[in-house]
Parts: sequence; structure tokens; C-alpha cells
Amino acid sequence: MKTTYKTLIPTLLLTVSTLGCNNSSDDYGSLSVSITDAPLDGATEVVVKFEAIELKPLDGESINITFDEPQSIDLLALQFGLTEPLIQNESLEAGDYVWMRLAVDADEGEMDSYISFEDGSSYSLNIPSGNTTGLKLNRSFTIPAGGSSHFTIDFDLRKSVHSRGNNSDDYVLRPTLRIEDNTEVGAIFGYIATNLVSAESCDDGLAVYAYAGADITPDDEGSNLSPLTSTTPIYNAEDDRYDFQISFLLASEYTVAVTCDADNDDPETDQSELDWTIIEVQNITVETNINSELNFE
Repeated sequence: MKTTYKTLIPTLLLTVSTLGCNNSSDDYGSLSVSITDAPLDGATEVVVKFEAIELKPLDGESINITFDEPQSIDLLALQFGLTEPLIQNESLEAGDYVWMRLAVDADEGEMDSYISFEDGSSYSLNIPSGNTTGLKLNRSFTIPAGGSSHFTIDFDLRKSVHSRGNNSDDYVLRPTLRIEDNTEVGAIFGYIATNLVSAESCDDGLAVYAYAGADITPDDEGSNLSPLTSTTPIYNAEDDRYDFQISFLLASEYTVAVTCDADNDDPETDQSELDWTIIEVQNITVETNINSELNFE
């Protein structure tokens, strides 16, 4: 991949200098950025085509890292803590940075980025202004001199994918992104007993939602108390239970809830109590570099 400094003009890259990828100077450190996903009910693939990452130092012009080949990543394949690297150990000037931006190829009406469903249908996935302004993450970070930084970007698809309607063939991705420092996060894992989710309505809408803070009253995605993130449990036939994992959570307290109505959860609409309900809820504390167990029995 190629790393260049660039003047900040959204649609024009002006190369000023090129950094060698193996620079060992004490003035440099390394950066790794990976992608993970919070899933979406009913979809079998959500593929986004990534072309570059732009980084803005606190002082100076932004830096553009263009991939040798665009990376088409199926976000739905990245669950249970799985990630896909965008850049690995990229040599960059050490110091403070104020934001990063992902350049994507997601034109309206084109299948460069797309979504597929269980019935075999596929549709273009359009990210408004994605090709010109990219997906910006306004989080500051530091690349240490002689050291390394590793971040993971979580695409929350349950919040982000919208059907355009009006007989359009496009779906719209308005990404809800979290970016976390891998040295500051932990995970929640566990299972849900089958007797808790035996109702027929749980066949399509079973999900686990995580809320920041203890004793939160759970609510749906379109509400003022929407979850921080969510996951879809997977049936474990050997143990006759549903296993789940929520990864890349900052060390803190969380409220975790089980619902069977995730398939009814429109991120643009606050659902009524008839359309979205909670089966069970518990609190848990997440610690750095620890996988904390939480079971619903």
C-alpha cells in the first residue's frame, strides 16, 4: 500500500511525499486498523469496498494510505470477535492524530458495495457521499515513537442499514461506527438457555443488546435509550443453547438484555411495547483484556 501526505481537498489527492513502510527511526511508530461488525437480521452478506484510510495529525497535512488493491469485506462474517485488517503495522510519524477517515466505493446503483438476503436477492449498498467525503471517525489517538497502536472499528449494521423504499433497488448504509483502542477493551460472552427463547417469534428476531451503564432500562434501536451495540446468538446443538459474544467494549459497567424482536427493530422508528420487548436483563462489569461470562438461564 502507498502512504502519502495530502492537501485536505475531499475529491483530490495531492502527493507531497512518500513514507517507507520499514522506517525504523525513533520519530516513527506503527498503526494497525481492523474492522469488525455487529450483525443484521435476515441478511447473508453486507459487503463494503474499502479503498484507503486518511489520517489527520494534530499538526500538518493529512496522510492518505491507499490500498494496493481495494478491499471488499463482508462485514457479516466478522462476528464473535473476528476482525479483518485494513492496515497492519503501517509506519507513520509518531505523535497525536485527531481523526481518521475511511474511503469507500459505494455508488448508487452499482454493486461495488452490496447487501444479500436469505432469499438469494442482492441489492446495491449506497453510502451517501461515501466516495467523496468518506466515513469519518472523530476520535483522537496517539502513535507512540518506536511503538505501535492497534484500533478496531465496529460497524453496527443493525443501526446502519436502511431500506430506501419507493421501489428503489438500493439499500442505504448510514454507518454507525465505534473505534476502540485494543489495549482498552474486553468482551462479554455466554449463552441463552433454549427454554427462555422457545417461542416461535424467537426464530427470526433473537438478539442480545448491550447498553452503556448499569441498571439501564432497555429500549429499541430507534429510541432515546438505544443500545451501544448488539449481537445475534448462534445455536449450539451440542449443548442445546444459544451462544453469544460482544467484543471490543471499553472497561465499564453494562446492561445486557435479550430480545426476540430484533427483526422488528427499525433504527429510524421508536417501536411500541407491542413490537419490541425484553425477555431478560442483567448487569455486568467489563474489564480490560478479560472475557467476562454472562449467562441467561
